[in-house]
Amino acid sequence: MAISDLPRRIIKETQRLLNEPAPGISASPSEDNMRYFNVIILGPSQSPYEGGVFKLELFLPEDYPMAPPKLGRICLDILKDKWSPALQIRTVLLSIQALVSAPNPDDPLSDNVAKHWTANESEAVETAKEWTRLYATGA
Repeated sequence: MAISDLPRRIIKETQRLLNEPAPGISASPSEDNMRYFNVIILGPSQSPYEGGVFKLELFLPEDYPMAPPKLGRICLDILKDKWSPALQIRTVLLSIQALVSAPNPDDPLSDNVAKHWTANESEAVETAKEWTRLYATGA
């Protein structure tokens, strides 16, 4: 897909992501499909995910910005019923980074993890640190 085939808004958002990256976030479009982004979010400091490198795939559907980006299994209200065309890719990625800093057990992707977080937060934080070390740092 050539860049000239993209709506102007996607071109502008992509340029901003590349030229003014948000701290701890990297997002670059695929050469084969400029609507497909490889995203890396670094685990926020002073969170259980500190030191982790989290890889995501983001896809902009044909009806973007009227529809939200597609990001797989992430439980985030702005990717569902709170989406607004005024939001941008950068806003979505910053929101994901904030969610990593402060998980919301009231709107979980996994009920078991949310129950664990609510019942014993300190133990859940230790589990998150261990899983980050094992699966997101290459250690």
